[in-house]
Amino acid sequence: MLSVESSLSQLAVLGLGLAFGLKHATEADHIVAVSTIVSEHRSLWRSVIVGALWGVGHTASLVVVGIVVLALRVVIPDWVASWLEFGVALMIMGLGIGALMRALRNRREFHLHRHQHNGVSHIHVHFHDRETEHAGPVATHSHAVSVVGIKPFLVGAMHGLAGSAALMLLVLAQTQSLILGLVYLGVFGVGSIFGMVFMSGLVGLPFVLTSRRLSGIHYGLQTLAGALSIVFGLWYAYETGFVSELWKTLS
Repeated sequence: MLSVESSLSQLAVLGLGLAFGLKHATEADHIVAVSTIVSEHRSLWRSVIVGALWGVGHTASLVVVGIVVLALRVVIPDWVASWLEFGVALMIMGLGIGALMRALRNRREFHLHRHQHNGVSHIHVHFHDRETEHAGPVATHSHAVSVVGIKPFLVGAMHGLAGSAALMLLVLAQTQSLILGLVYLGVFGVGSIFGMVFMSGLVGLPFVLTSRRLSGIHYGLQTLAGALSIVFGLWYAYETGFVSELWKTLS
């Protein structure tokens, strides 16, 4: 009976990890950061790849920290967790600035096209960016992961480090087993990957739908994503740095 109860308890812990992982992907700082990266792409598939890479990076950093914490039975100091959160705020601001500059630059990359239909000539404005500029035949195809790049992985890893302190306290409280703890982190990571894949696809959908024929709206959405990221990053930096008086940890 005890073994059955123990197995049920372990399954409950793992189920909790999966649920927390799915929910974790919907946190505001994660969505804001990913939205700035997703705004760079005009393909729903690439948006999904962004979410998957974010989730893999997030899980990788959690597992690395988890091995150390669970093996040594140590707790991450509060001041370390606070500085990591402040670092996330600065990262979100940087992502927002990059997205805003890219959107404003791309707005200027347009020219006029003249077309004739049934003998009637008309002119329309045509926008270009690096993904759609006119060029000769492409000799080789590019893979989605290589096009997306390593940035989502690094952003996810940073978020994983910043959130590791609270998660490790939860894991340490739930289990005394190193193996079960690592499995919990793995299940949590799987949940966060699936959650972020869904959220990044959802966030990327407006950018995809407006990328072909509604270029003005598309670049407007990019500008909005960058601006909101900067504003959120400033607020997050204020909350994690100034409200919590982070500088006092240096003394």
